[in-house]
Amino acid sequence: MSGSVLYDVPGPRAIARNRVIGVITVIVVIAIIGFFVWRLIATGQFSAEKWIGFTYTRIWEQIAMATLRTLAAFGAAAVGALILGFVLAIGRLSDRAWIRWPVTVVTEFMRAVPVLVMMFLLYYGLPVIGVDMPSYWAVVIALIAYNGSVLAEVIRAGVESLPRGQGEAGYSIGLRKSGVMRLILLPQAIRAMMPVIISQLVVTLKDTALGFIITYEELLLLAKQLGAANTIGRPIVQMTMVVAVIYIGMCLLLSLLAKVAEKRMSRSPKVQGAVQHLDADPRKHDGTDTELIAAQRGAGKFDGTSTGSGLGR
Repeated sequence: MSGSVLYDVPGPRAIARNRVIGVITVIVVIAIIGFFVWRLIATGQFSAEKWIGFTYTRIWEQIAMATLRTLAAFGAAAVGALILGFVLAIGRLSDRAWIRWPVTVVTEFMRAVPVLVMMFLLYYGLPVIGVDMPSYWAVVIALIAYNGSVLAEVIRAGVESLPRGQGEAGYSIGLRKSGVMRLILLPQAIRAMMPVIISQLVVTLKDTALGFIITYEELLLLAKQLGAANTIGRPIVQMTMVVAVIYIGMCLLLSLLAKVAEKRMSRSPKVQGAVQHLDADPRKHDGTDTELIAAQRGAGKFDGTSTGSGLGR
């Protein structure tokens, strides 16, 4: 059987129309880029005197230090957001209403408050009540709060999108909810939602640029300062280009690392046995879930004798 279950296969006319639209789109994008490049050339933005500042070692040292400060804020915010996301997601999936509802309120509140507003409250608001917070921690905490709440919804949606039979298989062999979440649901949800998680981490990396408003010395603040320096010809456009290239490079590197991690997760030896068995004999559906659980726990192939003594506890 050929075709897609999501949409009808396009016919000859639709294929020709899509090709024409694609060609027109590419031409328009190239024209827009060409116009901006032409204007940069016409206004002398690529002249040697505009780039003379980048011949100084001190300038590149400052750019390198600002890049490290950007990565330091992103690294702490990414780890904190992932941890907070898992905690909030598990809280929202709890069967106990006295846990689920407060966590839901906190999650929705942190999602609703803009990151910049939260940075302002932490950096300028806390000193009013006698609490001084460095700009670094104001940036990191604000990013953790917002992106952690978004990741919580991503993880929760990933868990709830799984077939009910996945969890029921775990309960049927004696696993508690914590075991079902840890061994069955969360690993599958993470793999399924990995592209969305990586996209949110890329947003976290780019949002570190908001720190320049509260004087955190990251890349954007350095670009503003050096771009306004008369001693090197006020190269604001040139500094913007350099900083943009650095941000693009970091985002591409993050995406590459995520793809490598995703491939390693999919090739995990703990699940290869169960997956290969399913592919070899798809008729054996009754034992698939239990074999996968046993494989994830590193117990090898499920043989039916360890249900009560191993996995059931």
